[in-house]
Amino acid sequence: MINSNYIIYKIICSTFVLIYSEWQKSQYNIFKILLKNGMTKLFEDDAYLKEFKARIIGIVKEENRIELDKTAFYAKSGGQPGDTGAIEAETIKIQVLDTIKENNKIINIVDDLSDLEENVNIIGKINWDLRYKHMRMHTALHLLCSIVPLGVTGGQIGYEKSRLDFNDPNKQINKEELEEKINLLVEDNHTVTSEVIESSILEEKPELVRTMSVKPPQVDGKIRLIRIGDIDLQPCGGTHVKSTNEIGKIKIGKIENKGKMNRRVNLLLSS
Repeated sequence: MINSNYIIYKIICSTFVLIYSEWQKSQYNIFKILLKNGMTKLFEDDAYLKEFKARIIGIVKEENRIELDKTAFYAKSGGQPGDTGAIEAETIKIQVLDTIKENNKIINIVDDLSDLEENVNIIGKINWDLRYKHMRMHTALHLLCSIVPLGVTGGQIGYEKSRLDFNDPNKQINKEELEEKINLLVEDNHTVTSEVIESSILEEKPELVRTMSVKPPQVDGKIRLIRIGDIDLQPCGGTHVKSTNEIGKIKIGKIENKGKMNRRVNLLLSS
């Protein structure tokens, strides 16, 4: 006859093993989530990084989407387009068609994922011609913002031209004056740097936020700022050049009326 105490003991042991196994699974899943949420944005520390090593941590093959544990690919946001380029793994090379931000993750949209799997080590290569032009354009728009003392209602960075929309009901913006002033700032060769502050500091200095309808992005209660010499300081998560003379000659294009209040200033670079 089997001792009843022994049966109870076996039941307790089996239950413990089951609970412990489930607990281990939950801890592993939490760990995976923490790893994914903690993606390192290499472009924040070095916007000039053209090539980097990383590991694939997520794949959605039916949508040709890939997620890396760290990345130098900038995701489309704040008016700056997402990076393109290539991802290589041993004999495999796929094209990165776009980079987007989704649920606080940076996702690459690629042309083909049939031969790649999770946990594979890769080399990412940025389309540098496109990225560097966006960097020059982005810094140029910050210079434009520093000259025009009006609220910004919209903006977009492009390869051929970029724009900012200003709240200008009194038609204060003068094209010729603007072009002269902005090129003087380029020639003065101001240094461009980034810094991070607590979001509470921004609440005490709301004048730092120039956009009227979009709040600056926050990560863990912190906000990244871009400083251009002593002429401009504002929240920004994008990529920029190191000094204003890298921008080159700026041409102010057409200034368009967009409704009663808004005026759109188009900006082009000489090369």
